Amino acid sequence: MQIGIDLGGTKIEGIALDATGRELLRQRVATPRDYGETVAAITALVTALESAAGHRGTIGVGIPGAVIPDSGLVKNANSGWLIGQPLGADLAAALQREVRLDNDANCFALSEASDGAAAGAEVVFGVIMGTGVGGGIIVRGRGLSGPNLIAGEWGHNPLPWPQPDELPGPDCYCGKQGCIESWISGPAVAADHRRVTGAGRTTPDIIAAANAGHDAALATRARFVNRAARGLATVINVLDPDVIVLGGGLSNVPRLADDIAAQLPAFVFSDRVRTSVVHNRHGDSSGVRGAAWLWPAS
Repeated sequence: MQIGIDLGGTKIEGIALDATGRELLRQRVATPRDYGETVAAITALVTALESAAGHRGTIGVGIPGAVIPDSGLVKNANSGWLIGQPLGADLAAALQREVRLDNDANCFALSEASDGAAAGAEVVFGVIMGTGVGGGIIVRGRGLSGPNLIAGEWGHNPLPWPQPDELPGPDCYCGKQGCIESWISGPAVAADHRRVTGAGRTTPDIIAAANAGHDAALATRARFVNRAARGLATVINVLDPDVIVLGGGLSNVPRLADDIAAQLPAFVFSDRVRTSVVHNRHGDSSGVRGAAWLWPAS
């Protein structure tokens, strides 16, 4: 049995899978905003899953950050109480076995590459477009992190081929301007609509209005799609993945994968774009399923 834990900012989700990837159990608890309480909550969740299933399992945990290999300490976590903490070692001690940790975007990509929308593909780029913009890279079934632990962080490159009215670009929390994330995240789409129209609307409202044929919302959606296509074209130019899988809240925009794919040939350095752009198969479950897949089925 494989247990996956998705450690989010507001909830911790646990799942138990059998060797075929079939879901056996799933539970959720609120995420404490304290490190020691977070370790205790994950430990209790694993214990509850194992008790209900009647089996002891392997444990993989997806986290909103990265683990420094030399020290085992967490960095770049948007859940600030995790930063600088030896989460893997503390969970291993509490659960009395090895625990594997990886970035939540990598877990999403691993899930979709294992038994999701990109199953069987050699190189997969998993995209997260939600509150932020990130990604994960899977090569022949294994995650690629890189020596700086930032492989797949396409959201913190500048928007490519910027138009005059896109310069210098919005401020990004990383301290720079014009990052892809500052243009195509959920909050960024709402901010773009407000800049152009003067109307303050939420991104779900804008997408709903676009689906209903409202001109201003359609224009905002068109700018979002074009910017996403430009950003992903540079990913293809560098990585040349077989499949790009869209995830995160904005991946649910109707026809998004097809609309992005249609614009890629204008930007990709190739006479033909063979990379597939697809919607995810497992939705909100991909992250927790990918955490479970950090241990291959035996």
